[in-house]
Order: sequence, then C-alpha cells, then structure tokens
Amino acid sequence: MGKVMSMVANKMNRFNVENRAHRILERDKPVPAPKYESNIQDMQRALELDPQLVDKLNKKDLALDDRLKNVYVTSEDKFIDYAAQRTDPNKPLPLSRKTPQDFEYGYREPTRVVAGRCTLRQAMQFITDHQSDPELWTKQRIASDYKLKEEVVGNILHYFKSFNVYIPDKGQKERILSQSSKKLIESKSED
Repeated sequence: MGKVMSMVANKMNRFNVENRAHRILERDKPVPAPKYESNIQDMQRALELDPQLVDKLNKKDLALDDRLKNVYVTSEDKFIDYAAQRTDPNKPLPLSRKTPQDFEYGYREPTRVVAGRCTLRQAMQFITDHQSDPELWTKQRIASDYKLKEEVVGNILHYFKSFNVYIPDKGQKERILSQSSKKLIESKSED
C-alpha cells in the first residue's frame, strides 16, 4: 500500500509543474525566504543603532562610487611554467603512464639476500628440488648452498611442500564405486 501511495503522491506533485513554474517566474518580485528569529533580532539591533540604515543601503553612496572609479586593476600576463618548478632532478616524474607489471610472487624480490635468509623463489626452488630428488638434495646440502641453518631447512622441508598433480585412474574410480555399492548391499541385507 505504501508504494502505491508514494506513486500517487509523486504524480500529484508533478501534475501541471511547468505551468506552475511559469506562473512563479512571471511574478514581479519573488517571495523572500522566511528569516530566522536570530536574523530578525540582529536587524532590529542594527536599526536601533542607525534608524536610517535602510535608506543608506538603498541609496547610492556617491563618495564610495567616486573612490571606486579611481581604482584600476592592471595585470601583466606572465606564463609560469609550473612543470619546470616541480621537477626535482633527484625525483623526476615518471615518463611512462603504463601500470607496472605484477611481480611473480606478489612483491618485488630483493636483489641482495643476507646470509641466513632466502627469498620465496629460492625457497620454492629448494623445496621442489628436495621433493624431486631427496638423496641428492639433502637438508645439509641445501643449508650449505643457501647459507641457512640446518634446523631451519629441516623445518621448511617438513612443513612446506610444493603442489603435486594427481591424475586418478579411471578404472580405480569404478572399482571404488563397485566396492562401496557391495558394502552397502551387504549392510542392508544384514538389517
């Protein structure tokens, strides 16, 4: 019911809007907006101080007009090159507006790695090397190659693994389904 009432109210408000707007615009003087109580009190105080304030505001002040005629504004067009002011040789603005390429692991890898630390790329490399050939890539060899502690390398190899692709046998799926259906039939026959 509320939606119907709001639609009716909107149509009533929009009815004959153009003619009403023209009637308001054709009036000689627009109706002034209502004044706040504090504004009315301020105007009354100003009139108490100077009763002829309204007359002064409506009349042209000749002295003020003469002084205004003596004021001249001169301007000299100078082109200010803001780009030249902004350029700092230590911080030049970028010349390319292309978005930078995303890094492989989501962040820029450091160029220099401190001993006892490794980058994500190096960690992924020695984890996959160890998974592919654990006899060749032992934790002692990885620790010596990457200058890491053996204990840290052992923890990394224990808790982190690279993804393996597992492709199941099509026949295995059928065997599992047939075995589970046999077990289901046997359990129903026992009941």
